[in-house]
Amino acid sequence: QVQLVESGGGLVQTGGSLRLSCTASERTFNNYHMAWFRQAPGKEREFVAALSSTARSTSYANSVKGRFTISRDNAKNTVALQMNSLKPEDTAVYYCAAFGIWGKPWPSDYWGQGTQVTVSS
Repeated sequence: QVQLVESGGGLVQTGGSLRLSCTASERTFNNYHMAWFRQAPGKEREFVAALSSTARSTSYANSVKGRFTISRDNAKNTVALQMNSLKPEDTAVYYCAAFGIWGKPWPSDYWGQGTQVTVSS
C-alpha cells in the first residue's frame, strides 16, 4: 500500500508559478510510474502529466505542454510538478497518482488526497 501526500498548492496570479510536491510512504514508490491529474469544479478529473519509474519517459496533456514539468527523486520518494505561466483555467484540485503500466495512468493504483491550486485573473 502506497500512501501519497501532496503539498504546495495555493493562490497565484495569472502568469505566476507554483511547485507541487508529492511524497510517497513506501520505498516501492520507485517501482511505480507517477502522474498528476486535476479536477476543476463541475468537471471530470483529467490527466496532466506522467513520468516513468526510471524518469526516462514523460507525457503531458496538450494544455500544459511547455508550461509544466514533472520530475521525481527516487531517493526521497517524491515527485514534483513545476507549473509556470499559470492561467485561470489551470485552477483545480491537483492529485498525485501512482500507476503500474506505462501509457495507462487511468485508473491509477494509488491516489493522494489532492491540493488546491487557484489562479486569479
